[in-house]
Amino acid sequence: MSKFNKTQLVEIFTELGNQLSDPGEELSSIINTERQYNAWFTAENVKEAVIAIGKMLNREDLTMWLNNYTREGNNEPKKVGLILAGNIPLVGFHDVLCVLVSGNIALIKTSSNDSRLIKSILQMLVNIEPTFGNSYEFVERLENFDAVIATGSNNTSRYFDYYFGKVPNIIRKNRNSVALLTGNETAEQLYKLGHDIFDYFGLGCRNVSKLLVPKGYNFNFLFESIEVYQPIIHHNKYNNNYGYNKSIYLVGGEQHLDNGFLLVKENPSLSSPLAVIFYEYYEDINQAQEMLKQQSDNIQCIVSAAPLVVSNQLVDFGLSQQPALWDYADNVDTLQFLLTV
Repeated sequence: MSKFNKTQLVEIFTELGNQLSDPGEELSSIINTERQYNAWFTAENVKEAVIAIGKMLNREDLTMWLNNYTREGNNEPKKVGLILAGNIPLVGFHDVLCVLVSGNIALIKTSSNDSRLIKSILQMLVNIEPTFGNSYEFVERLENFDAVIATGSNNTSRYFDYYFGKVPNIIRKNRNSVALLTGNETAEQLYKLGHDIFDYFGLGCRNVSKLLVPKGYNFNFLFESIEVYQPIIHHNKYNNNYGYNKSIYLVGGEQHLDNGFLLVKENPSLSSPLAVIFYEYYEDINQAQEMLKQQSDNIQCIVSAAPLVVSNQLVDFGLSQQPALWDYADNVDTLQFLLTV
């Protein structure tokens, strides 16, 4: 796969995972100052993202993940352009990881919203294994690449298709995540759902922005179970979005529910504004599964305890923002793509 064998890769990245799981002084300093560069990147959110990656890079999962792959064809390293998103901290790390373990070279164009963290973590990797210093480069402009992985919006994806269509590519568009509730959830499950909704202020594609609920669903129990997340309203930018959307609904006379820090509104769309979650009723589980199937190309993951048969990633409550190594964005196997470039 790379100049290292699988056992060596497991050891190297397990060590990186150990260091991320317990951030040292230098990384902690960056964690605590990111908010100066991006108001959404609070110390709490950045630390959560760092530790989630540390947890992902564990020996057992790394071994299981890498053992599923073999490199095909020419072992000459290819230059892979990466256009990283910046909506939540370190959201592009998995793409960088895949390029490095595949033995290719990453040309990394970071988002201005999230450029310091990834540089710091890759320096930690080089400190563990200096050879990786030759396996990546940060660039302002992508040039001389053999393949591209680009993450952006539905609008930018059209430009990506135009510019990168002539080389092997993975181009990602907007996706959202959905929770399917049956009405039988416990307070603990709904509390965990709060993580899926509010972690990173709801800015990630793995954050739940839409609820599917049975006809006649009573939201009171949900509101009681997520009350603990009320302090989110004290974040200035989140509060501004909450206030703006609330005023729009009030002025327009649009029906909605409001618990003081989250607006809940019936709407068929998957993508809700910040501080708002949309919901839609279903008659029975079969109908709900059909609704999910019709939207599968726009869904990142589905949060539910119901025994669903779906093509999207199905995760338990509270785990949408803790993907495993094999939980690929858009269900496209990034590592397999890179091994066959």
